[in-house]
Amino acid sequence: MSALDLEFVRSQFPAFSESSLEGFAMFENAGGSYACRQTIDWLDRYYRQTKVQPYYDFVASKTAGEQMDVAKERMAAWLNVDTEELHFGPSTSQNTYVLAQALRQELNAGEEVIVTNQDHEANIGVWSRLEDEGIVVREWKIDPDTAELNPMDLEALLSPRTRAVAFTHCSNLVGSINPVREITDLIHEFDAWAIVDGVSFCPHGMPDVESLGADVYLFSLYKVYGPHLGAMYLSSKLNAELPYQGHFFNAGIPAARFTPAGPDHAQIATVNGVMDYMDALYRYHRDLDVPAARKARTIRRLFRDHETLLLQPLLDFLSGHPKVRMIGKTTAGDRAPTVSFTVDGHSPADLGKMLADRNLGVGVGHFYAYRAVEALGIDIDDGVVRASFVHYTHPDEVSRLISTLDELI
Repeated sequence: MSALDLEFVRSQFPAFSESSLEGFAMFENAGGSYACRQTIDWLDRYYRQTKVQPYYDFVASKTAGEQMDVAKERMAAWLNVDTEELHFGPSTSQNTYVLAQALRQELNAGEEVIVTNQDHEANIGVWSRLEDEGIVVREWKIDPDTAELNPMDLEALLSPRTRAVAFTHCSNLVGSINPVREITDLIHEFDAWAIVDGVSFCPHGMPDVESLGADVYLFSLYKVYGPHLGAMYLSSKLNAELPYQGHFFNAGIPAARFTPAGPDHAQIATVNGVMDYMDALYRYHRDLDVPAARKARTIRRLFRDHETLLLQPLLDFLSGHPKVRMIGKTTAGDRAPTVSFTVDGHSPADLGKMLADRNLGVGVGHFYAYRAVEALGIDIDDGVVRASFVHYTHPDEVSRLISTLDELI
């Protein structure tokens, strides 16, 4: 397989030819990526041609509905799931909230749910609040020295009373890629449900969800070069088992049981833009007619190889600097390019501003991984600096970030 052609990739993103962004290097991609050209084109076209109520027989309405249906079919194929198992909602936080209301009705007092303190709060808080109904919530804790989750610690928490375990595929603070299949297999040994937050993993290549063994898998399209929309895989078995959360007359329609408020029609149609981009990438690098799930595997490898090559120098610099506390693993092959750190003598906010003054955009704060920051003994009011990138990042941008940090600290 040829390496990722970065010139082709960057040509697909209008941000890189936008005059107002000239000279700016984006390192807050974990908070939201640039939209690809195809996404922007689809959104513009939908609002001009088909911004009507979909699924009626007049042309604009019929076309709108067809575009929405095709978007769902295409993304489901790339994720290797059935179309009816993919649900779109306003955000991942909203999708977990809706699902939690179903569990609130389904679970009995004394039954147990396990959460981690490594996750984004969207995959902790909604489950923790089930305690109001007498559900026992247990916490799978990170190692405060390494920030990692140990599956053996989870095994000690699991019991016949466990009904669900919520954990992250990849922490938006720590960056480590957790062994999802190992964890879901362990969860299923106790006949519990595995709820996986993939928000910080999917920008680096959409996963083969079936191979992960998750009962629920969630991610956000605005971090995968698309519109502000949450995607949720919900297994057909779990869908049928849980009480519906939509309108009563839709209770028998799997695709409508967990979308009580329909998301923006235009944004669903615009998911076609994300899939067009992924298809274009695949055709450019490997022009073979293969199933979508195989295309996804190729793209994951292209992204991963490029990102790993760029990430290692940054990890080496940060982990080797005497003033820096870097969170997570020091080997690029073990993590995503989302790197959080603190610096002696500099508050994260001040360092973030100094980088911004030099046209380098990083994130500062706790990034809704509030409990992880607390567990690591970091002042929650200060938080950390987070530098995150994706496959469209140029090696020169990473070199510039490293040299600027070296100068500043």
